[in-house]
Amino acid sequence: MKLLSYLHDGREGWGVVVGDAVAPLAARTGHPTLADFIASADYARRDVVVAGLAGELPLATLQFLPVIPRPEKIVCAVRNYMDHHQEVLAAGMQRELSEQPPIFLRVWRSQVAHGAPIVRPRVSDSLDWEGELAVVIGPGGRDIPEAKAWDHVAGYSIYNDGSVREWQFHAKQIASGKNFESTGGFGPWMVTADEIAPGRALKLETRLNGEVVQSSHTGHMIFPIPRLIAYASTIFTLVPGDVIVTGTPAGVGWSRKPPRFMKPGDVCEVEIEGIGVLRNPIVQQA
Repeated sequence: MKLLSYLHDGREGWGVVVGDAVAPLAARTGHPTLADFIASADYARRDVVVAGLAGELPLATLQFLPVIPRPEKIVCAVRNYMDHHQEVLAAGMQRELSEQPPIFLRVWRSQVAHGAPIVRPRVSDSLDWEGELAVVIGPGGRDIPEAKAWDHVAGYSIYNDGSVREWQFHAKQIASGKNFESTGGFGPWMVTADEIAPGRALKLETRLNGEVVQSSHTGHMIFPIPRLIAYASTIFTLVPGDVIVTGTPAGVGWSRKPPRFMKPGDVCEVEIEGIGVLRNPIVQQA
């Protein structure tokens, strides 16, 4: 099942994808947002909730929103693929493997939806791509053990963790380069967890103007999804609709010789097996 958030006739909504259309569910379920639905008892019976529904709104007529437009937390993993860690070292950055998952937080205003432009800020020309698997939290919790972590996954989506590189390197804490407004693509929808077996290795490919720049699979993560959930939930309570962005494989632009970055007029796509394609054009900040 694919669930998404959208804008139609100036109003926010959410629904289930049926073919090339969407069946709206906010009014039907009484849950105003997708995050509210995930938090409700209705989510466990979602098959019954959507049974027999027809698509009413063609996808082509909708403006996509980030899957969870305003999550309480966006928790992002750093250097969570060994090949990416190695390319970081090869590029001259001294970073040791951590015994614990290194993470940072994104703010929701840094997100853009599928089809919406990723904005290169006027203060930088080093806007880089990072194709990543996103995990949407279902049942919340604190101190979640790894053995129970899969029970807390509502579904999966795609993230382009757009990075403003020189701002990322202003200090050891990289969050400044990861939170520029409208730099992180998130979408197009969430595929519910029952559609993807826990731990399944999913092919991940990032393309810039049709050229493959990243090609890997999620089985190469250093810290797998249960470890990330357990670690994050030790720090703070995870709530329904929180997003965990699981890290990127090798192939980012700044490690190339010479470095290569996204520029206005480019189109960046991230495709993940079993989920779909997240597509964003690149524009310059006005």
